[in-house]
Amino acid sequence: MRRRWVQIDGELVEVGADYVPESMTGARDSGALWNDRSYDGLRATDGADISSRTKHREYMRINNLTTVDDFSRQWAKQAEARKDYMTRGGSIRKQDIERAIHQLQNRTR
Repeated sequence: MRRRWVQIDGELVEVGADYVPESMTGARDSGALWNDRSYDGLRATDGADISSRTKHREYMRINNLTTVDDFSRQWAKQAEARKDYMTRGGSIRKQDIERAIHQLQNRTR
């Protein structure tokens, strides 16, 4: 006779042949197990059906949209540039700021 084991709460438990696992509904990792499950019933703000990865990608392409992960490298580069600017100083000089303040104070209304 063949034995069957399942992992429940991190421990292996022997179960019978008629064992049916609990529904994964509401489980915190259920979306990770099913590729397009998070897309089920999904609609864009304009009502377009984007209920699969393929439909979502096509909608994004047609509407010239992108997701935030497309900018991760750009943001990292810009953060480095800001850090460099703050530590080494930028191209704006003290005289530039004084001139701008003087121009604002003396402009005619």
